Amino acid sequence: MGKVITVAQQKGGSGKTTLAINLAVEYARQGKRVALLDTDPQGSLGRWFMTRREVMGDPGLDLSTASAWGVSYECEKLRKINDLVIVDTPPKVDADLRPALREADLVLIPVATSQVDLWATDGVLDLVSRERRQPLVVLNRVKPNTNLAREVAEAARALSEVATATLGQRVVYAETLGRGLGVVEAGKSAAATEVQVLAAEVAARLQEG
Repeated sequence: MGKVITVAQQKGGSGKTTLAINLAVEYARQGKRVALLDTDPQGSLGRWFMTRREVMGDPGLDLSTASAWGVSYECEKLRKINDLVIVDTPPKVDADLRPALREADLVLIPVATSQVDLWATDGVLDLVSRERRQPLVVLNRVKPNTNLAREVAEAARALSEVATATLGQRVVYAETLGRGLGVVEAGKSAAATEVQVLAAEVAARLQEG
């Protein structure tokens, strides 16, 4: 049975879809069978996937969509035929999020380096705790060697476990998404290295769990 990673954050623009896509592409590149499950009505993940199909023919991974209450059924189905199922969720925290959390072997919570993003994690962490799931905060759009980045990282560690790997503030993330790609498919770069390091850390967490 495959493992489920749910990506959740109540603040829009935190980088949920970017995180889900880039991890999925990296794991598929490693030869794993990967499915993306889009539960966000905005449908950004679906648009990226259709662009990828047009560009590549065979996208190299699978995509399903579900309403909040269809998540459990879809996850059960996808687990049987994939090594990993990565669930992208809407930017809100309410009862609709609970099925996606309940199915998760690991919940990734992207936090862009601002206090506002950090405050938005409280509701997610509360729900994750109620569902007795394992959260891992991923610091996103990090500007290294700035006071703000250090302050947000310290404050995040006081709330939850925080991934050692971080994703930087890099234009290549948006550029590759628009072309139906992940950053690891666009040649060697600092962004590709970041994603590979994070993917390894997340995989290790899943094995521990």
